[in-house]
Amino acid sequence: QVQLVESGGGLVQAGGSLRLSCAASGRTFSRYIMAWFRQAPGKEREFVAAIEWSGSTSNYAGLVKGRFTISRDYAKNTMYLQMNFLKPEDTAVYYCAADSSWGKLLLGDVAYWGQGTQVTVSS
Repeated sequence: QVQLVESGGGLVQAGGSLRLSCAASGRTFSRYIMAWFRQAPGKEREFVAAIEWSGSTSNYAGLVKGRFTISRDYAKNTMYLQMNFLKPEDTAVYYCAADSSWGKLLLGDVAYWGQGTQVTVSS
C-alpha cells in the first residue's frame, strides 16, 4: 500500500519560511516523479513543484520560482519543499503527489496523493 504523508504545515507571517516534508512508503519510487500541489479555498488544485526521484530534473510553477525549493532525501525516502518569502496568497492545503509520467503529473492526473497539510500565511 503506497502512502504519502505530509507534515510541516502551519501558520507563518508574510515573509517567513516553512519546510514541508512528504514521507513516502509502500513501493520503490526510483522511477517516479514527486510533486507538490496546493489548493486554496474556492480555487482549483494547482501545481507547485516537482522533482524526479533521481534528482536530475525539477520543475516549478512560475508563482513560486525563486522562492520555493524542492528536494528529496534517498536515505529517508522523503521529499521536501522549502518555502521562503511566503505571501498571503500562498495560503492553501499543500498535497504531496507521485506519478511516473511528467505529462500526467503536470495535468494533475496523479497516481498517488497524500492527505494534505495546511499552510496559512498571515499578512
